[in-house]
Amino acid sequence: MNSHVSDPISPPAAILEAFSIVGISGLSTAEARARLQRYGRNELPAPESRTLLRTMLEVTKEPMFLLLLAAGALYFATGKPGDALMLLGFVFVVMAITLVQERRTERALDALRSLSSPRALVIRDGVEGRITGSEVVPGDVLIVAEGERMTADALLRRGANLSVDESLLTGESVPVRKTPSLEVTELERPGGDDSPSLFSGTLVTAGRGLCEVVSTGLNTELGRIGTALQRIAPDTTPLQSETRRIVRILAIVGLAACLVVVVTYALTRGGTVLVWKEGLLAGIAMAMAILPEEFPVILTVFLALGAWRISRSRVLTRRMAAIETLGAATVLCVDKTGTLTENRMALTRVVAGTEGIRVAEHVGPWPDACRAVLDTAVLASRVDPFDPMERALHRASARLPVEAASSAATPILIREYPLSSGLLAVSHVWETEPARPLLVASKGAPEAIADLCQLSAEARAVLARDVVELAAAGLRVLGVARAKVSPQDLPMDQRALRLQFAGLIAFEDPVRVDVPPAVAECRTAGIRVVMITGDYPATAQSIARQAGLDHPDAVLTGAELDELSETELAVRIEDIHVFARAVPEQKLRIVTALKAQGEVVAMTGDGVNDAPALKAAHIGIAMGGRGTDVAREAASLVLLDDDFSSIVAAIRLGRRIYDNIRKAIAFTLAVHVPIVGLSMIPVFFAGWPLLLLPVHIVFLELIIDPACSLVFEAEGAEAHIMRRRPRSPTARLFSREMVAIAVLQGLSALATSVAIFVFTREAHGTNAARGLVFASLIVSLITIILINRSWTRTALSMLREPNVTVWWVVAGAAALLALVLLLPAAQRLFQFAPLPMADLGLSVLAGAGCLFWFDLLKLTRWWGDFRQRAATRG
Repeated sequence: MNSHVSDPISPPAAILEAFSIVGISGLSTAEARARLQRYGRNELPAPESRTLLRTMLEVTKEPMFLLLLAAGALYFATGKPGDALMLLGFVFVVMAITLVQERRTERALDALRSLSSPRALVIRDGVEGRITGSEVVPGDVLIVAEGERMTADALLRRGANLSVDESLLTGESVPVRKTPSLEVTELERPGGDDSPSLFSGTLVTAGRGLCEVVSTGLNTELGRIGTALQRIAPDTTPLQSETRRIVRILAIVGLAACLVVVVTYALTRGGTVLVWKEGLLAGIAMAMAILPEEFPVILTVFLALGAWRISRSRVLTRRMAAIETLGAATVLCVDKTGTLTENRMALTRVVAGTEGIRVAEHVGPWPDACRAVLDTAVLASRVDPFDPMERALHRASARLPVEAASSAATPILIREYPLSSGLLAVSHVWETEPARPLLVASKGAPEAIADLCQLSAEARAVLARDVVELAAAGLRVLGVARAKVSPQDLPMDQRALRLQFAGLIAFEDPVRVDVPPAVAECRTAGIRVVMITGDYPATAQSIARQAGLDHPDAVLTGAELDELSETELAVRIEDIHVFARAVPEQKLRIVTALKAQGEVVAMTGDGVNDAPALKAAHIGIAMGGRGTDVAREAASLVLLDDDFSSIVAAIRLGRRIYDNIRKAIAFTLAVHVPIVGLSMIPVFFAGWPLLLLPVHIVFLELIIDPACSLVFEAEGAEAHIMRRRPRSPTARLFSREMVAIAVLQGLSALATSVAIFVFTREAHGTNAARGLVFASLIVSLITIILINRSWTRTALSMLREPNVTVWWVVAGAAALLALVLLLPAAQRLFQFAPLPMADLGLSVLAGAGCLFWFDLLKLTRWWGDFRQRAATRG
């Protein structure tokens, strides 16, 4: 049957027919690539990438850079040009590290921008395919449909009931009708009905069409007047806001401490000009020690690379805040079709009255009644379907012998009654022969078809029995009906049709193989999985059982949902894991009810009507394969493969990213404690020399910067990460527990360093003691890296876990330490003296052993309980 039906927009055959008139049938792939190279990338400019020169200029404005310059100038003023030159040399090393971090972040963001570019359905070489909007070129043939956003300026060549929202360009919120034309070759101005012109950035609100691309990128109407779209500033996440607040506080503390150190040092040592210069050096060292410049770097690198890592699990991050929220998700609301199931529908049963067949097992000609049901269902479907069930109908029809077709005539589609939330059925009206009654073919929910057919109570009972039997087997069931009507009797409302019931068709969509393990993983992670489907309750129950959802027999239908008050729904929703016969508009009520219960909700959706629920959810997840642009724009994440296991992988990665941010922050806090202490303590003891000078602190930064931004970002997930409950959404990054542990680690390193100085100064002199303290401090910092790789496993057990960056940092730190301790020229620059090997060995052991207590603490049950309370409480 489908081979004889002509649809108003049936590519690619209609393309060749329509565009042969204007000499265009769509570009070949080679032609498109050639045009793309000729025109360059056709998207509007993405946020400008940082050039090498611009990044270097920004680095020169950083407080740490300015402090280094000030210290270098003071060294020149005090007659120490060697120290000054070495310190200024470190400026370029710090700048190089900054550039590497910036470039790595930019590469991740560029990759994300490419993934997040709007998708376009084009025809090239006569084949449909989706490409990024930046790859569309003039001459391409686009297929546009309801819910999609235009990626280029184009002319509509064929279409059916196409309407477009052009408010982005005109300010008028009312959609305008579009009329196809084969003669028009130039775009008209936006606004007004019955124009064939379509514009980039506008939204298709109804209908479908084929259009020819005229201009792209900056040559579009949006490109000429939409300059505001050229720069899109990223949103500030809660983590960034909290970190900026801490940085401001510590910066103020650092400035105050700097002044205190300068004044105290000068007044307690005579107040000469030279002493004031030394005091300024001590103050600069204090400011450098306190300045928490690593915090913004940590968040920038972790969030950008985290989004990139999540994209490798086929999940695109559109809003950085979603990465933070993923680890706190407590409820995951998902669609059934295509998410839990394979979205690979196959027609399995056809029932017509007392007759019925199993499609896969049936041999020979079909019974006439069953064949009539299939023919009617095909006519109630699109000729070029995207819906999996409609595709299954066409496949089944194509497999039947041609002579079995009920008519050799070529039907013409006259009218379409679309699906609506009030009536879950669709009807197509066909002209099969001129001057003869029109054929109405309908399919939809069995109860909706029963209403259209005005079945008696007895007939409805028989229908309900058949539907329950099919649905209980996990099949999706649709009713089919047909009628003959005269053209003048066509009603405006589908409900006014008077149809005759034809039968039932049932489809099977198997559950994805990886869904049951993923659902089980969610259960152990304390995440409740809720399925929302428009399917029949029995079908939903069957799929829920196969997927492993909790309480699959407790089902709430859309009709029952509408009858509940907000208070009643809040009570019922706690125990409901399956919503059946639900329409997209009801998802918003479900999300709102769950949020009212204190849940952190992740919601999937694909349609235009899903957008409010996606926006309202804490984490909106749009379908990238079958979803509309409206849903994708409303969502925080886009599921590129529509696979449920990808959502679970993203949650796992979200928890890992948040954990690693906490580890990096704890490490940064811990290492700054001994640096601050060793910079400040000598100031208050008149007989003590300065233990840490600016050159020492810059050397320490060479270890701290790559460790906090690269080592911990590359750290793998904790083994128990999906066996613990979600953290509280109100939990603070700088929690009391985390800060306390970090400070204790730092105090341990500080106490060890001070003790080494006190016990070795008399025996070996100030410069040798300073060298021993520095060696102990470096080893302590390396040890803090190793013990903070995991807060559940010991540093020794973590040696078996791969993280190449750790060993590069450790090896680099050890090599540089050996150079400054053993090379005479470096000893003079760092104001060290030759060190006795025995004492150096003891200092190294003391630096490594002073934090052994934390590894012992990890082995206690108290620590496990403490971590769990700290992670989940607000």
